[in-house]
Amino acid sequence: MPSLLSDDISEAVETGITPGGTTGAFRDVLSKHHAHRRKPPVHFTDMSDGEREEALKELGYPKFRASQLARHYFSHYTTDVAGYSDFPQDQAGTVKQRFFPDLITPLFEQTADNGATIKTLWQLFDGSRIESVLMKYPTRTTLCISSQVGCGMGCPFCATGQLGLTRNMSAGEILEQVRYAAAQARDGALGEPARLSNIVFMGMGEALGNYNAMLKTIRQISALPPHGFGISARNITVSTVGIVPGIKKLMNEHIPVRLAVSLHAPSDKLRDELVPMNKRFNTTQVLDAAHDYYMATKRRVSIEYALMKGINDQAGHARLLAKRLNHYGDDWVHVNPIPLNPIEGSRWTASKPEDEARFLDILHNAGIAATLRDTRGSDIDGACGQLAARVKDSGVLRTVQ
Repeated sequence: MPSLLSDDISEAVETGITPGGTTGAFRDVLSKHHAHRRKPPVHFTDMSDGEREEALKELGYPKFRASQLARHYFSHYTTDVAGYSDFPQDQAGTVKQRFFPDLITPLFEQTADNGATIKTLWQLFDGSRIESVLMKYPTRTTLCISSQVGCGMGCPFCATGQLGLTRNMSAGEILEQVRYAAAQARDGALGEPARLSNIVFMGMGEALGNYNAMLKTIRQISALPPHGFGISARNITVSTVGIVPGIKKLMNEHIPVRLAVSLHAPSDKLRDELVPMNKRFNTTQVLDAAHDYYMATKRRVSIEYALMKGINDQAGHARLLAKRLNHYGDDWVHVNPIPLNPIEGSRWTASKPEDEARFLDILHNAGIAATLRDTRGSDIDGACGQLAARVKDSGVLRTVQ
């Protein structure tokens, strides 16, 4: 039997290329680094209970020590084994390196909205960079997390889409964003102590393109301590451009996470331009799958719709969107029109306020639940991928202390 002190217990990291992504009308957009992607070190959260116990056994510890490590990680948000008063210290450094290798390091932080928003640029073990955003609202504290390095969906108005896909992130890398943010919220980084209550997979990457790690992450976010962070699955949102096989697979997991579909256009002709994946899974296929998800879970689906000046924000677009959604019946979706956070120098710009208001009114008059998204971080590099791109282009970097 191979030693569990090697990386052999980790599943091979998926390529991140979505079903059908190498042939056909749309092929996933890969960065120049995709062919050289590396597998992250195995983290405590990448292991099953049995794998944790076996690895501890090889270090000479009884299996109950696995529960102690889990309690410190998921309840106290710490990986400093040397500081665990209930854990033997003779091999603290070895245990730390074996179970809690440094997968992500905060490089740069931006704050906005009078301290209610913190955006963090992370460096991963291989030098890759990703972003997360922690946001305080009156009734909740939400973390937007990344699941891939870059993105292969190629949406022209999205900063991350311009990076291409480098690789999938491991469950450990994704969950480390959660642990760090939970500690920040607890310690008052947003102005006062708060409990991290909501998670949205709306950062860098297509979460359904990293399905196994995403699912492992969801299970550990929602499991009660000491098996997870204890954040309700109902407070987790998975966003997708419309990977139909992934939507159906997630539906069959019977986990009550909310599905968010990044639609951005009501017709195939326009969506082919804005969301190239539409050439593989068109609007009818995506909306059919989204409605099936609603029917199976009884959870309203969110329709994300980035409003772009003169492109998809006119009255005709709103009326067609309402018609397409009402085709499936009442009260199954909630539309989030989103004021675009434009990429510097891009032709894709934010809609006029009067056009945003008209778009919303048309949806409401058609009986569609809709709320204009509260756009956080508009005074910083708010859209995912913007901070990474700006730092990459300028070479300016301030290490977080």
